[in-house]
Amino acid sequence: MRKINEIFYSLQGEGHHTGYPSVFIRFAGCNLACPFCDTRHSEGIFMDDDAIVHAVKLYTAEWIVLTGGEPALAIDEDFIHLLKRATGKKIAIETNGTVPLPDGIDWVTVSPKGGICGDGCVAEVAVDRADEIKVVDVGQELEPYFGLPCKGPKTLMYLQPCYVDDPGEFAANRLRTVRRVLADPRWTLSVQLHRFLGIP
Repeated sequence: MRKINEIFYSLQGEGHHTGYPSVFIRFAGCNLACPFCDTRHSEGIFMDDDAIVHAVKLYTAEWIVLTGGEPALAIDEDFIHLLKRATGKKIAIETNGTVPLPDGIDWVTVSPKGGICGDGCVAEVAVDRADEIKVVDVGQELEPYFGLPCKGPKTLMYLQPCYVDDPGEFAANRLRTVRRVLADPRWTLSVQLHRFLGIP
């Protein structure tokens, strides 16, 4: 049994696959407590693997996105192979990178939280591969992200404004991130497209 916050169908709103129709499996629970987290990830219901597969197969999207919370806490290699075999879909994961990942995942997005996840937080990256690194910009030093152990020569680097409810503060966050990307073209802007479209 796995605790699921929600399973839903939408467009990927962030990073390299922005705009791709995707089935999202949001797992409940996380090992970090970031002050800017926008997900009520502790809530959820327990589902067995057959029920999860059934829910995913309702949609024709090519991609499944495992998200959270922290999905790496709830998955294993058997689950990944079952999903792929039963649905024929590709699997992406959005992870904070602190928990090693099982084999078989097609696209790994690491959103590292070291130094920005609150007092006493230890968020060392434990994964050895990232197809993209997606950083939430809260004004922190950015150069260390280029030295993460999961960064390879082809890893894509995305910088994303930190979302807040206050419109003025969010506008300032967006402007800061745009300026930082323009100042360092090793980054690409990620904009959380789903927020602008008003979709999940």
